Amino acid sequence: MNYSNDKRIVMTLDAGGTNFVFSAIQGLKSIVNPITLPSNADNLDKCLNSIIAGFKEVEKNLKEKPVAISFAFPGPADYPNGIIGDLGNLPAFRGGVALGPMLSEIFGLPIFINNDGDLFAFGEAIAGLLPQVNAMLTQAGSPKQYRNLLGVTLGTGFGAGLVYNNQLYIGDNSAAAEIWLMRNYINNNVFAEEGVSIRAVKQMYKHHSKDITDLSPKDIFDIADGKLEGNKIAAIKAFEELGTVVGDALANAVTLTDSIIVIGGGLANAWKYFSPSMFNVLNGKICTLNGDKVDRLEMKAFNLEDEEGKKAMTMGGLTKIKVPFSDKIIDYDPMKRIGIGISRLGTSQAVSVGAYAFALSKL
Repeated sequence: MNYSNDKRIVMTLDAGGTNFVFSAIQGLKSIVNPITLPSNADNLDKCLNSIIAGFKEVEKNLKEKPVAISFAFPGPADYPNGIIGDLGNLPAFRGGVALGPMLSEIFGLPIFINNDGDLFAFGEAIAGLLPQVNAMLTQAGSPKQYRNLLGVTLGTGFGAGLVYNNQLYIGDNSAAAEIWLMRNYINNNVFAEEGVSIRAVKQMYKHHSKDITDLSPKDIFDIADGKLEGNKIAAIKAFEELGTVVGDALANAVTLTDSIIVIGGGLANAWKYFSPSMFNVLNGKICTLNGDKVDRLEMKAFNLEDEEGKKAMTMGGLTKIKVPFSDKIIDYDPMKRIGIGISRLGTSQAVSVGAYAFALSKL
């Protein structure tokens, strides 16, 4: 479905622990100036009133009535029923809060709530990396096309979403693609997010530099780049270790999804420092019990931020083979391959596009 020409309007919300940002989307584009209100994370009544007030303010600025409200909200949650569970960054939500049903009664609209990782992946599948890869293949004359996408976000946490056969895959418990709970490759006693997050980069830099200064990942990136004074070796090492943990988590995940992978979130900006170690894991080896080494993945992972990687991904291993007992020649591409790249829309825009497309697909 081509959502870019759709005239229907959907109101959206970017829900953070400090602020709520409200907007409206039409044809995959924002059509109002964003409205920002405090989240009042510790007070449920104030928090819910902020949500109501924000959507009412957006609705006042619209020339046409919206057809739905669709947005990302932190979990755990029963997303299909719009019930929010006990949240870490919004502690006022406890014991199950029927946010979706409340908004439906007030606004008289269908309400769609999802995880931000899910909507990020869906947005990139609708108008981001996935269609770009398919267009690249078509332009090159390749018959290969992709319908599945794993989207991951590297930021405050390690989130993910899965699009299967061009549809968002949520799972039976609204808990699909919870990649943050995979085992940490470097420290097997903790989960992956402890090595793939803002706090992880900060901790790894402190560990390797012995510097107790509370630096941001941007500061550490600038140290790695030589733009800020600090321990450059430790800064590069911090991002390399992040890449190693990301690579192993993605290797485990893509073994099941067999899909293109798109990476978003603030830490994705450090791609040049973490992607080499990530690809080393993905395209590396794993051992049998007797010590023999086999490929970590059945498919080859290509870097879509690199011209050589894009070229190899596009060309594949296309050849021609003869049909037995016939003069017929057919195309055959034996190379199983996936591509990994950075968000083409930007994480926030991808979430908004995903929220918009999800609502319209359900309507």
